[in-house]
Amino acid sequence: MSKLRLVSWNCNGAFRNKLKSITALGADILIIQECEDPAQTRHPEYRTFAQNYLWTGPTKNKGVAVFARADIRLEKIQMPLEPLELFLPVVVNEHWPLLACWTRYANSPTFQYIGQLWKFLQEHKAFLEHPASALVGDLNSNTRWDQWDRWWNHSDVVSQLESLGLKSAYHQYFQEAQGAETRPTLFHTRKLAKPYHIDYGFFNQGWRIEKVTVGTSSEWLELSDHMPVCIDAHLSNGLV
Repeated sequence: MSKLRLVSWNCNGAFRNKLKSITALGADILIIQECEDPAQTRHPEYRTFAQNYLWTGPTKNKGVAVFARADIRLEKIQMPLEPLELFLPVVVNEHWPLLACWTRYANSPTFQYIGQLWKFLQEHKAFLEHPASALVGDLNSNTRWDQWDRWWNHSDVVSQLESLGLKSAYHQYFQEAQGAETRPTLFHTRKLAKPYHIDYGFFNQGWRIEKVTVGTSSEWLELSDHMPVCIDAHLSNGLV
C-alpha cells in the first residue's frame, strides 16, 4: 500500500505569509482554500513553494489550490463547472481522482454552499465513481444546519457520497456522528465561543484511514479562522 498525508486548510487569505507553518505538517498533498494564484504572485518565496500545483478561482487573490510533492503528478480535469463554486477536479498520478472543494454562496438564490456540492454531484458524480476517489475541502456546512423542507441538506449530500463509496475520514477515525463533532475546524470570526466543524475529507473504499488530526486554536487561530485537517491514509496497491 502507498501512504499519503493530505492536509486541507482554509488559510483565510495571504497564504504567501503562512507557508512555514503549513509546511511543518509534512503533507504530501495540500488542499488550500482562500489562497492567491501562485502564477500571479510577486512573492518570491511563494513562487518557490508552488513548484507543483493546480489552482482555480474567481479572482487572483482567492481560490482553491492543490499543492503536491515534486514526484506526484497532478492533472486538472476539464469539465463544465460554471456557475458552480468552487471545485478543482484533479487526477493524481494519472490514476486516482481528487475533488478539491471550497463551497461558496456563488450568488445562487437557492443552492448556496452545500447546495453547490449537491449540484456538482447531480452533474458530475461520474468523476468520483472510482475506488480511490477522494473529496477534500471546506464545505461550509454541517448536519446541524439541515432544513426539514430542503432536499439537498448536508445529510443528503453525505448520503449521496456514501452511495458512491466515499466516507468521511474524520467520522470514521473518531467514531463520531455527523453533527456531533468534538473538534472544531472553524472558529467563526476567530472567536472561541463560535466553534463549528465544516472542513472534511471523504475517501472511497480503496483508502485505509490511519490517522486524522485537527489543528488547535492555540496553534492556528493567529493565522486563520480555520484549523487544518490532516489525514494520513493508505492507498491500496494498484490504485496509486
